Amino acid sequence: MRIIARKQLVDFGQQHPKAKGALDSWWLYAKRADWSCPQDIRDALPKASVIANNRVVFDICGGSYRLIVQFNYPYRIGYIRFIGTHAAYDKIDVKGV
Repeated sequence: MRIIARKQLVDFGQQHPKAKGALDSWWLYAKRADWSCPQDIRDALPKASVIANNRVVFDICGGSYRLIVQFNYPYRIGYIRFIGTHAAYDKIDVKGV
């Protein structure tokens, strides 16, 4: 998969050092993945939550942080839409970010 806006992950990792390693690991895993549909993500990462508009929510660091990625499956591209603390995640509209 091609992940767009990796800089958001890097910047967030610098601000939240506890999340840095997990975000780096997620990025490497996603970069090597070949997800052609939401079920591919569910099969690979059962704790990921598939939501509306081709978005998927990933728990980072056991749920302390949340990552929302919007996928264009035919082109194998993921767009980072949100990375934040669990508390910040609770305040957003996950279908609209």
